[in-house]
Amino acid sequence: MRTIVSDRLCLRPWEETDADFLFDLESRPETVRYLGPHAKPMTERSEAIASIHRRRALDHHVHGIWAVTVKATGDLVGNLLLKPIPLSTGTGGDAPVEIGWHLHPNAQGAGYATEAAQAVLADASTRGLLLAIAVTDPRNAASQRVCRRLGMQERGVTKAYYDETNLLFTKALSATPSEHRTPPPRANSKAPAAGHGRDLCH
Repeated sequence: MRTIVSDRLCLRPWEETDADFLFDLESRPETVRYLGPHAKPMTERSEAIASIHRRRALDHHVHGIWAVTVKATGDLVGNLLLKPIPLSTGTGGDAPVEIGWHLHPNAQGAGYATEAAQAVLADASTRGLLLAIAVTDPRNAASQRVCRRLGMQERGVTKAYYDETNLLFTKALSATPSEHRTPPPRANSKAPAAGHGRDLCH
């Protein structure tokens, strides 16, 4: 899986050596409470190792799940994903591509989520992705602020993903002619300047 860098951050594949950080991050109830209806805090380090293996298995030219690190120090600060979103039971059609993030509490408030997401979306747009969506728990005001800073448009409440009620945001990534542009999903619908190189990371 590719590495993506921005001004301050390096987004790289997860490694087994990151297990202690991931366990610390995702054993916190306040971190996982907005990660979907089936997310539960980790209770054993072995869960982090298994999760890292699953994240590394998503090796795709556009999609990925990255460890977010501070470029200058190599310190881990969180997770960012870009992948097809799980559709709710009974929802037909192709799954749109979701961008999502969660950061360690010690790293919040520094603009890292916005910067990391901007870098991944910029990279994905060069690889042909035309539309990205984000869904947030209606109570998750912090992630909604990030969506707006990314220039995403709020589309209202939807039950089309994760078998739960979420607030939907969308962002068109390419200035393609309107007749060829992938239309954004509608709320309640049943259908759906980065650099590269691990050598640039700490």
